[in-house]
Amino acid sequence: MSVLLTFPGQGSLRAGMLADLPDHPAVTAVLAEAADVLQLPSAEMDTPSRLRSTVWVQLCLLTAGVAMARCLAEEGGTPDAVAGLSIGAYAAAVSAGVLSFADALRVVRLRGELMERAYPNGYGMTAILGLDRTRLEPLVAQVHTLQSPVYLANFNAPTQIVIAGSIPAMEAVSALALAAGAQAAKPVAIHVPSHCALLDAAAAELAKAMAAIPLSPPRVRYFSASLARELRDPRRITDDLARNMAIPVRWHETMLLAYATGMRVVVEAPPGDVLTRLAQPVFSDGIVIAADRTRVDTLAAIMRRGRQIT
Repeated sequence: MSVLLTFPGQGSLRAGMLADLPDHPAVTAVLAEAADVLQLPSAEMDTPSRLRSTVWVQLCLLTAGVAMARCLAEEGGTPDAVAGLSIGAYAAAVSAGVLSFADALRVVRLRGELMERAYPNGYGMTAILGLDRTRLEPLVAQVHTLQSPVYLANFNAPTQIVIAGSIPAMEAVSALALAAGAQAAKPVAIHVPSHCALLDAAAAELAKAMAAIPLSPPRVRYFSASLARELRDPRRITDDLARNMAIPVRWHETMLLAYATGMRVVVEAPPGDVLTRLAQPVFSDGIVIAADRTRVDTLAAIMRRGRQIT
């Protein structure tokens, strides 16, 4: 069996996510590096007030993912492949050795600033549960206008799709979806319209900033959740990272790809277990586990054993 390490997006955030990481030298080193680059103690990064900012949410998720990956690696829990949802793709790229953690911190800070600057208020994301794409897409098209934009953004599961856009447009789609039989329409704790054309200009600016970053080929397989395919060229990976804020997330397709390429053990980096729950139906004959509040030695043992079984 092969081992996939996944990294969550902003929907998994919680205050204290860095403080909840394992007490391990690798974690301590990552937190210290983040504090040095960002010029802020790690204890002040994941406070409730700080996490009202898209910038700090993304920086904390990057830091938590890299810390867990390095902690597991030091205990022998090395994955065969990585994949990240939205901002989680940056932790995946760092963990694959494509770019340094310090460079990723600087880029992610800029990413969050560009997103907040583009849409400081009045926009966000909403999860629609219980309708598939063929039923939801016409409802989005019915509501979408230049003055009230709304888009399909995240394809997390066949009947779990996230929309992005202006708040009034999302509310209108939510009402139509519920009338059409959706189980729920839940606003997500993301205050910018990610993964749609509204962020095209911000993505282009980020791509320019990333052009000069030193890169290395990935040491493990890297699955892009934007393209639902494996990428091996480091420049293609960073181009994908820059663009991912403005294009839909194809997470379910990416998990199907991971399964088709032999992944059978899936470990989700903290915080939360959103990706674990999304992966369980796909990997029903494998092992799917969230690292959050699971002992490091247990996780590493599962990963080692998974890599030994053919």
